[in-house]
Amino acid sequence: MDRFDPQTLRDEATLVERDHETMSVEAPFTGEEFAALPLGDERDVEHAFDTARAAQPDWEARDPADRADILLAYHDLLFDHSEPLLDLVVEESGKARRHGFEELIDTAIASRHYAHRAESYLTDESRRSPMPGLIDVDVNYRAKGVVGIISPWNYPLTLAVSDAIAALLAGNAVVLKPAEQTTYTALAAVALLREAGVPKDVMQVVPGTGPDVGEPLVAESDYLCFTGSSATGSLVAAKAGEQLVDCSLELGGKNPAIVMPDADIDAAVDGLLRGAFTNAGQLCIAIERLYVHEAVREEFTRTFVERAETLDIRASDDWDVEMGSLLSQAQLDKVSSHVEDAREAGATVLTGGEPLPDVGPYAYAPTVLTDVSSDADLATQETFGPVVSIYGFEDTDEAIDRANDSAYGLNASVWTADTDAGRDIARRIDCGTANVNEAYAPSFIAHDAPMGGMKESGIGRRHGAEGFYRFTESQTLATQERGSLDSPPGVPYKWYAAAMKRLFKRLRDVPGIR
Repeated sequence: MDRFDPQTLRDEATLVERDHETMSVEAPFTGEEFAALPLGDERDVEHAFDTARAAQPDWEARDPADRADILLAYHDLLFDHSEPLLDLVVEESGKARRHGFEELIDTAIASRHYAHRAESYLTDESRRSPMPGLIDVDVNYRAKGVVGIISPWNYPLTLAVSDAIAALLAGNAVVLKPAEQTTYTALAAVALLREAGVPKDVMQVVPGTGPDVGEPLVAESDYLCFTGSSATGSLVAAKAGEQLVDCSLELGGKNPAIVMPDADIDAAVDGLLRGAFTNAGQLCIAIERLYVHEAVREEFTRTFVERAETLDIRASDDWDVEMGSLLSQAQLDKVSSHVEDAREAGATVLTGGEPLPDVGPYAYAPTVLTDVSSDADLATQETFGPVVSIYGFEDTDEAIDRANDSAYGLNASVWTADTDAGRDIARRIDCGTANVNEAYAPSFIAHDAPMGGMKESGIGRRHGAEGFYRFTESQTLATQERGSLDSPPGVPYKWYAAAMKRLFKRLRDVPGIR
């Protein structure tokens, strides 16, 4: 396949036959229309869930090993079609190709990881009996039903399908509402899932806006995944709560990094440049606050600014590009507003602080600030752009306190030559993932470990066993094999209770029972 054609990809969407309103999808590199997108509404959502519910039982009834084979085939198809897939990601989102490649790798790892573990995750488990020899206890797992996923525009490939991969392997059907700005990437990813063998009705995509598609999707879902802003996430959680539907939310971040005096400055600078400017900072786990020990702050800041000013920023799908564009005029306006507000409050802009119209209509320069007032929006609110602030500190406790002085708790980074000390510092930061001597990537691709947020950064976890079992209902099955949990015939219950009290007191520390 040379390219994914938007006109052909529209056929992958679930849209009831009628005239649909369309919206223009812009290519961020040019600001020109990339494609027109038909928009669904509650009628399309209802149809998608009806057909998904009809198809789900047969999908769950299939051997988990068969479902795993399909997802392993999907893993291979991602690489077989990687170049046209990355072309689409770059054109639709405006990110650098290397950052699109991160999405590809993450999606493939998710497929491989869960495909090789799903069967064991779903195997009945024998649990410890409260009364060995009398009672057997097992736990079995069944699918939730139809999982609804609302995915964002910033990572349009992996965030559209990585959660779906685990949900599908658990035996669920999935209905996805991707962000309107990057729906075609999601449709391409789903087209490959169907090519691998996932039935069409089991994995569906309904394009459209939040009010028209997102809200009815929440109402229909048996479980809900949402990735996006904290403000929208709280509304989604409230709506899910009204339905008594469980959900997982990965939301915003104002992620800190701490650079200790013994850190390798060159390594820290390189890693934190990636941490701050990957995908032009449009990454929920991006680093936006840098706390640098005063002993090395001057050297670090000088080196960091110098290297930020040499980043290769172009509107191109070339592999050498190190930073692409912001997605839209709305993103450009938000980033510009944060920087100007900080500047007016007394911040010093060491580099950047302005759009790059020669690169593209929504491009913005990598920006480094110091002296940021705590009153500035940029100090506490998620900027979601290529903007980072540097602060000095003298004492480790001070750095940790300042890192934790945030409504968010998604990701953190610690840089030090003493990795044991780095881990100790990281454990004290209130966040769902933390990295020592890297910014975000190690925890991001660690699919055997849970990933998510604390505080206003979300609830629930993706990845790991936790990220799989959220898509299941567990059932405890206890069998009374012999005896009875009542007093024997003719024995007064008072005597029975006295004997049981003596027995259970003696069993307190007995291995196999305690």
